[in-house]
Amino acid sequence: MRIIPAKPALAATVVLGFAVLLYLIEAIDQFTFHGDLDGGGIIPREVAGLDGIVWAPLLHHGWGHLIANTLPFLIFGFLAFSGGLGQWLAVTLTIWVVSGVGVWITAADRTLTVGASGLIFGYLTFLLVRGLFSRDWKHLLLAVVLFLYYGGTLLGVLPGNPGVSWQGHLFGAVGGVLAAWLVVAADRPAAKAPSQLT
Repeated sequence: MRIIPAKPALAATVVLGFAVLLYLIEAIDQFTFHGDLDGGGIIPREVAGLDGIVWAPLLHHGWGHLIANTLPFLIFGFLAFSGGLGQWLAVTLTIWVVSGVGVWITAADRTLTVGASGLIFGYLTFLLVRGLFSRDWKHLLLAVVLFLYYGGTLLGVLPGNPGVSWQGHLFGAVGGVLAAWLVVAADRPAAKAPSQLT
């Protein structure tokens, strides 16, 4: 199993292209809608807030929020591309949905959640636990390096920082674990049935 994408130029183009899309959306939001697009985020336990599951990772509370998310998104998103475009899309969708649904169910009343940090936490936990499921030494080595450098980031799944959606972080991380399990299960060769003579 690979730790670096087999087609690094494609991986970089897709991940960087997604980041550019986030900046274009924020520019449109700031200069045309004066921040009103953020209203399309997740509103907990309200039917009107369900579509925020789709839109929330694309929206940010200003440039500072987006800039803070950019570098980890690029790093983790690129590394999560090691299984190719199809797998990356499946991993991203799994994290996106699990994070969004988790926020919708558990976030505090009358809150609005936007931002790509659910994806970031999901990619990070995907990369951290994939090696545990696959027992592949390269993935385990990558996990150790990432944990040593970014392990403190995982504290973001705990409540305590006002104005920050720890629920988005937590359920993004849960989505990453689920995605890793699904990927390893799909990659594991089917056990051959014992042959019998007749």
